[in-house]
Amino acid sequence: MHAGNPTAFDGKAFVHTLTTAPGVYRMFGAGDELLYVGKAGSLKKRVGSYFLTPRMEPRIAAMVSQIARIETTVTRTEGEALLLEAQLIKTLKPRYNILLRDDKSYPGLFLSVTQDYPRLVFHRGARQAPGRYFGPYPNTYAVRESLNLMQKLFKLRQCEDSYFRNRSRPCLQHQIGRCSAPCVGLIERDEYADDVRHVVMFLEGRSSIVTDEIAAAMEQASAALDFERAARLRDQVAALRLLQSRRYVQGAVTDMDVLACRIEAGQACVSVLFFRDGVSLGSRDFFPRLPYDAEPGDVLAQFAAQYYLDHPLPAELVLSAAPTDAVTLGAALSTHAGHAVRLGSAPRGDRARFLELALRNADAAMASRLASRQTLTMRLEDLRRLLGLVAQPQRIECFDISHTQGEAAVASCVVFGPEGAEKSHYRRFNITGITPGDDYGAMEQALTRRFRRLQEGEGRRPDLLLIDGGKGQVLRALRVLRQLGIAGIAVVGVAKGPARRAGEEALILADSGRELHPGATSPALHLIAAIRDESHRFAIGAHRKRRQAAREGSVLDDIAGIGPRRRSALLRAFGGLAGLAAAGIEELARVKGIDRALAERIYDTLHR
Repeated sequence: MHAGNPTAFDGKAFVHTLTTAPGVYRMFGAGDELLYVGKAGSLKKRVGSYFLTPRMEPRIAAMVSQIARIETTVTRTEGEALLLEAQLIKTLKPRYNILLRDDKSYPGLFLSVTQDYPRLVFHRGARQAPGRYFGPYPNTYAVRESLNLMQKLFKLRQCEDSYFRNRSRPCLQHQIGRCSAPCVGLIERDEYADDVRHVVMFLEGRSSIVTDEIAAAMEQASAALDFERAARLRDQVAALRLLQSRRYVQGAVTDMDVLACRIEAGQACVSVLFFRDGVSLGSRDFFPRLPYDAEPGDVLAQFAAQYYLDHPLPAELVLSAAPTDAVTLGAALSTHAGHAVRLGSAPRGDRARFLELALRNADAAMASRLASRQTLTMRLEDLRRLLGLVAQPQRIECFDISHTQGEAAVASCVVFGPEGAEKSHYRRFNITGITPGDDYGAMEQALTRRFRRLQEGEGRRPDLLLIDGGKGQVLRALRVLRQLGIAGIAVVGVAKGPARRAGEEALILADSGRELHPGATSPALHLIAAIRDESHRFAIGAHRKRRQAAREGSVLDDIAGIGPRRRSALLRAFGGLAGLAAAGIEELARVKGIDRALAERIYDTLHR
């Protein structure tokens, strides 16, 4: 549903067209930018409150004054509206909403199911392969710890399938007691299947049942006079019980997350403690983007709705403040999870102790965040004064070029703002069509591609452009901006000092050509050096990947009959492309999967 144009939007008239059904509304500004996403039990009443209320808070009044149109989506229930609102906020990132910005892929464990002897491995990223996924865990340490325990207790393999199929003797993992060596038949398939089943039960939180089953199997082995097996099972039971005693948290008798929120100086921190089956999995801190007048209850409600869209819900959430519209939130989360989810904000006993711990974590994380932000603010202010800028730069972009003697040149663009590095805005550019080693041409190509996209409406405009290089690089940057008709961006070159020592860098101001030497004690230079080093790191990583792909893949990819498996076999057999090029036809034909005709084609291609 749409309404009017930016200058003539009539909110009161628009409200009369709305239904009283539940749903989600989206407010847009004059430039079609999304201002706000909200949910409503009654669209007519909720949207009407923005236009029919005589007095509004300054923040809301400022937002309403920018509205050019409103769109609505009707849902069946208010709970559905709440989940749709959370989904749209995470996807579209409206300016005036509380936004959970931590969208990183969380680590977990993956258990394959397609083989006779499944493997258990660390996993991060998309969950596309068939198998069981456990997690997410709050950090990689928790995953590594769990994987380490599984290796010691149940000895499932971790190796790749190609490695597993080609073993002729047990590997080092078996020798140190972390794998049962199914690759060479040192464990029966049924016994390995039991270990897999116990791993699944353990990771699902049913460790007590696992311990009881193994204890019963130990007694059966002992009764059957199989004392060697009984001894192994005895040690396994002892290790499980020791583990349970160490990791069990008194009072955490259910699957539970404890969420504490602190708000200070316009910043919000949500600290979460994770408990599963009486075991603490650690904690994690989040820093949602915060509107000016949000309360802890608002933040926790939005956090829970957004975070648990993508993560498993425990049976209970303990909150440091009552969430906004707790009944609707609880019903929506329960529906989404497929089981009842209890929300509590005034705990007693052990839960109160956990909540106090979460609040202390939030306080410590907030103090660290504010101290870091104050340091960054101080450096930005010093940078403003040093460069003579009117205001502190809100977006700084830095470009760098990386190559090896002109091979596989890559340009990097890293972005910093008032919150520090904005890694989701990083970009890399593969440089083509220039003379190898022409850094000026490479920089000009990367900048042209970046700012042509800006002209086409892609990305935000930087306030400050840092160029890793001297006057020649800076002049190329100025030429690109002039050719594209872009003005008002401060351009600064960062040139290494005579001895290439840190703190001796020269800053080249594009507008005047002057050189500044702030010195090693300058906070502004510390910030510039940190951004330049990050750009250098990002460029080198991209260059190495491109160079590796070019050296190991491109030549073989052009040969008919060479796919990923044969290419891998060839490179493994000869230790890389150099060894492959030195091989004769007879040697090539000895590689599994390579016949005489294909060996000749490979040889001819590599010796043109």
